[in-house]
Amino acid sequence: MSASDVLHPDGTDYDPFLFAEVGEDRTGAAVTVLSALARLDLEPWTEARELSRLAREAAQVRLTAHLEAITDIPTLALASEGRAAKLIALLPKRTPLLTSRPFEADKRMVPQDWINWTQLALVGVAVLALILYLAQTG
Repeated sequence: MSASDVLHPDGTDYDPFLFAEVGEDRTGAAVTVLSALARLDLEPWTEARELSRLAREAAQVRLTAHLEAITDIPTLALASEGRAAKLIALLPKRTPLLTSRPFEADKRMVPQDWINWTQLALVGVAVLALILYLAQTG
């Protein structure tokens, strides 16, 4: 396994996206998507992988929010939505997540797995309380 494989297990599929320039910072240094994401304390390859799994519109909204959060790159404030759309087009096509709409879209929906875990936790607490009670009285 090469050093490149260890550092970037997803390979170089994300390189066109991560190394695309997004502008210059106030010092005149060129800023890439990779360095912009790093300035936000995000792991660039992880974020690129997550963006590629989202529906194109959702990925564009998420990347636009990231770009707008960077204040030291004056050109990002201009047309960040259009820039995000062009950058998202550089991502490799991946299998999308099971749902492309965010969970907050319908707060009335409660995932069935959550209920199962809650029930399991309550049974566990009851068993633990019973064991502690028996240990004290025994």
